[in-house]
Amino acid sequence: MPTFVALLRGVNVGAAKRVPMEELRRLLAARGYTRIATVLNSGNAVFDAAGGTAASHAATVAAAIGDGLGIEVPVVVKSARELAAIVAGNPLCGAGVDPSRLLVAFARDRRTLLDLAAIAPLVAARERFFLGPRAAYLSCPAGILESPAWEALLGRSRSVVTTRNWATVLKLQSLASSADTGPGASRR
Repeated sequence: MPTFVALLRGVNVGAAKRVPMEELRRLLAARGYTRIATVLNSGNAVFDAAGGTAASHAATVAAAIGDGLGIEVPVVVKSARELAAIVAGNPLCGAGVDPSRLLVAFARDRRTLLDLAAIAPLVAARERFFLGPRAAYLSCPAGILESPAWEALLGRSRSVVTTRNWATVLKLQSLASSADTGPGASRR
């Protein structure tokens, strides 16, 4: 059964848009998803689905949250295979790169991803930006909150792009790939 990763945008930051992870797991199970696991408290879920596309699952997850919690949450979904390609396609990771200051921007669709090219001129001297075929990558050695490029990324992508730091992306990939270890494999 295919595995997918759901990335919720803007939840559990401050008091607004609270989505408890236990409740998210319950909402996803009610929509027929199986082997559901959440990572951290920032709106990351890994699940199996009998069929469907990443786009259809994004709509289903957003509807489940809207119906169940009464809040509108933008959702980006990637298949485990897409996530593996995003990890493999990151040219900015390596020795000396702080995984908490290396961001991956996940777009809901290709057109939105390509629109992120507009932030390239805002990349500071020590920062690095790469727009790949499946995601955008931004390294901010001086800190994410100090980056004009990160600020622009958030402003340009109000509802159809979400970011995760590299450490979280690797946790999600590990969890998503554990589904491929055979029958009876368990999630951490």
